[in-house]
Amino acid sequence: MSVSTAAADRCVRSPLPVLGRDVTVPLVTGGEVAYAALDYAASAPALQRVWDDVAAYAPYYGSVHRGAGYLSQLSTDLFENARGTVAEFLDCREGDQVVFTRSTTDSLNLLARALPADCQVFVFETEHHASLLPWQTARVTCLDAPRTPQQAVRTLERALADRDPYGPALVCVTGASNVTGELWPVRELAAAAHAHGARIVLDAAQLAPHHPVSVRDLDVDWVAFSGHKLYAPFGSGVLAGRADWLRAAEPYLAGGGASRRVTRREDGGVAVEWHESAARHEAGSPNVIGAYSIASACKALTEAGWDTLVAREQHLIATVREGLAEVPEVRILSLFGDDAPRVGVISFVVEGWNSSHFAAALSAEYGIGVRDGLFCAHPLVRTLLGGDPQSPGECGAPEAAPGEKSLNAIRVSFGAGTPDEHVERFVGAVRELVRDGAKWQYRTEDGRCVPAVQR
Repeated sequence: MSVSTAAADRCVRSPLPVLGRDVTVPLVTGGEVAYAALDYAASAPALQRVWDDVAAYAPYYGSVHRGAGYLSQLSTDLFENARGTVAEFLDCREGDQVVFTRSTTDSLNLLARALPADCQVFVFETEHHASLLPWQTARVTCLDAPRTPQQAVRTLERALADRDPYGPALVCVTGASNVTGELWPVRELAAAAHAHGARIVLDAAQLAPHHPVSVRDLDVDWVAFSGHKLYAPFGSGVLAGRADWLRAAEPYLAGGGASRRVTRREDGGVAVEWHESAARHEAGSPNVIGAYSIASACKALTEAGWDTLVAREQHLIATVREGLAEVPEVRILSLFGDDAPRVGVISFVVEGWNSSHFAAALSAEYGIGVRDGLFCAHPLVRTLLGGDPQSPGECGAPEAAPGEKSLNAIRVSFGAGTPDEHVERFVGAVRELVRDGAKWQYRTEDGRCVPAVQR
């Protein structure tokens, strides 16, 4: 191995420093172990860089856009600079707006409030609830789950061709599935939408932490993502994209910061002139620390180099998928097949196991944190499992007998901060649990499977 190749290999195998990497947790079988956080798809740990930047700024925290004092001015500059950093991270177009929100869910609900009258929304049933549910006041066309990326494009094209060509329309699509991790053909879907006079919003909650997202290159009209999945868990999110619908809409929240001028009317009422900038939808005191943390994460990921980050993640994905493939009782869930490009999100079922029981055993006996259930994507999981998801029942009981349908699934997810040892321990734990069974007894408490107290 050459020096350059060895250096590249070490770089690929080196995770970004995150908080919690030294946390140990107790095992029901005795002793402690370093916690393996493998639930990044729900919330990723904070990057050490993000935490350090926030800690350095915290003593200088002040009101944003509301004060003449030094700390207020500094905080205002930091907040607006964060907006510019996010716009650069997303490769936004000139004239695009970056609105800070609370989360992806909040971003898409904001856009739903900004839809023109009689707008028709097209969304696949495979979406996360954050991008499936906000459009209830619009005319919604829910599209069947495709089984290939090409089928997704054809399905959308047919649906758009049948719509009223003169009315406004919006397509909402994920960039990467929060259940299967599979990448969606965003660029092709955007082209199909624009060819039929529709706009498109990209739910990048699962894409942005794993891959570069370019608004220009993908040619999407808006993109939404959350800080807590981008290694910046401080309660902030982003909606970025075209300004016209946002400027024309009533403010998402009415209040200070969104208003440019407020006067009394002769009839005793109040007249308001709203901002046309992103501030129009950022009423109240903004979450400056949340915005700054997102900007810090954007810088850290960019500086680490996407080629390196993606290569390392693909190494982790291969480790998990190849390890699970060696266990005959495990079935990995997929829409597009084994060869589909994907991020570090993998869901599976284990024959003869209740998924909640399996996840609880991974935590209690191995110190591994994963997620079980339906992952806020009920229609998609229903499709993948081949039936209606149900309550898992008692956690000690088998989820499904051999040949029967599973009720829930288990999800393992990871990213730039995941050490190799964590995914290797996970694969070994799955193999051991399937072969030997759980070492402990478990019971159901408040709908969750937990270790039983043994006497």
